[in-house]
Amino acid sequence: MNVLTSIRIFIQNFFLRADKEYDRAFGPEWNPMRQLGTVAFYLYFVAAITGIIVYVFFETSVNGAYESVEYMTNEQWWFAGIMRSLHRYSSDGMVLTMSLHLIREWSFDRYRGVRWYAWFTGVLVIWLLYVSGLSGYWLVWDQLAQYVAIGSMEWLDLLGIFGEPVATNFLAEGSLNDRFFTLLVFVHIFGPLFLLFMMWIHVIRVSQPKINPPRGLAIGTLVALTVLSLVNPAVSHLKANLDVIPTELELDWYYMAFYPLFDAWGPGVMWAVAIGGSLFVMAMPWLPPMRQHEPAVVTLDKCNGCKRCYEDCPYGAIEMVPRSDGLPYEQEAVVDAALCTRCGICVGACPTSTPFRAEDELITGIDLVHLPLKGMRKMVDQAMQNATDGIVIVGCDHGQKVDNIAGTAAVKLPCVAHMPPSFIDYMISQGAKGVLVAGCPECGCRFRYGVQWMQDRLEGRRDPYLRKRVPRERIRTLWASPLDEQLLNNTVKTFKDELAVLSDHVSETENGDV
Repeated sequence: MNVLTSIRIFIQNFFLRADKEYDRAFGPEWNPMRQLGTVAFYLYFVAAITGIIVYVFFETSVNGAYESVEYMTNEQWWFAGIMRSLHRYSSDGMVLTMSLHLIREWSFDRYRGVRWYAWFTGVLVIWLLYVSGLSGYWLVWDQLAQYVAIGSMEWLDLLGIFGEPVATNFLAEGSLNDRFFTLLVFVHIFGPLFLLFMMWIHVIRVSQPKINPPRGLAIGTLVALTVLSLVNPAVSHLKANLDVIPTELELDWYYMAFYPLFDAWGPGVMWAVAIGGSLFVMAMPWLPPMRQHEPAVVTLDKCNGCKRCYEDCPYGAIEMVPRSDGLPYEQEAVVDAALCTRCGICVGACPTSTPFRAEDELITGIDLVHLPLKGMRKMVDQAMQNATDGIVIVGCDHGQKVDNIAGTAAVKLPCVAHMPPSFIDYMISQGAKGVLVAGCPECGCRFRYGVQWMQDRLEGRRDPYLRKRVPRERIRTLWASPLDEQLLNNTVKTFKDELAVLSDHVSETENGDV
């Protein structure tokens, strides 16, 4: 195991442990660590709305900007002051959640393969976020704004795109005019608009993108930010004075952490770090590229165009197009290899994916090349032979370790939703005492909807349904992280005990004792 892998596992375990604690406190759906992307979107809109309110009180002029902000902070603290603080803290929160979101996706290896697009465009989102946030700090026009403005202009002057150095406009008090603040307002308005557009681009290739957090989490986040705004309101430094060099500043480290490095290293090094670092991060999905199996394939003479695979694919990799083979159906499924994650959820959705046929007939409308339906049934048959206690555990490649529990046997798939419900029917009808489906945590599925779709199929809310004839008392589900080894063992033990009682009850009934 190399150093990078060790770091990845360490960070991944940190998130998994944090998930457990937040799940215990808030439940999986309201867990902010599982909703980092949606919280970032939500904080953007909080910042946008509060920014509009703040602008109503703001005076766009060199002499009036600072005074108008001070009026908001001190005299209008009960409304405009709170809005200013919410604007600041929601912007900081967006940096925090976006950074954690990026680190989390990297640690769980959810940035390569078909996910490269979201990762790649995410870097551009970060750049626009910083442009939007830093331009807002300039508008306050206090000593912190003065420090950031001069540093930023010296950084940009190195590019030589403005002809004469812009930083010379900040050499002496009175060198700036109101047009400068009009330009700043323009940048601070259109920067966030471009940011919103890029955020939309960021999720455009995601099927059924989730950009709104659960209502409870949204309300809780807003309440927390409001409390923070009341307890520690945003305040300004002394008014900017270009004749004086600021010496004591309280930096907003979410946005300004690199400015001390700029002072120490100079603009040339910082440009190299910023551009080089950005290009490196954008190239990470191909360093190295993900090794993938062949994408899902469609067998047309088994496909009736029912759209179930199309509706269940988490990444929009399946398109329904007009029929091309002359069969009496309107449409057929076509797989886009560039979007397919090889999760197998489409196989689990296909009504022709059933094990109740002869082996040579085990061909389904859509299937995985590296693990076809025939291979799945062989795995299931082998597991039933090896399960000495009669319990088969269906697990996924990215969840709990399900293949080392005494008395049981495991069937490991790319995702638990790869297995059609008919296979659970098959296992119980062929003699398995019980089936435990053990997948990723709720709201934490590697393939976004695998856990939800599987749960819905078992409970009769989504096609294909588990038949009513299947005894539900012989089926258990467990949605937990790879760290929940003890929970898995306890669940298996409890399930064994329940099945033993059920077996005794059936025996007594058959013998006429009940």
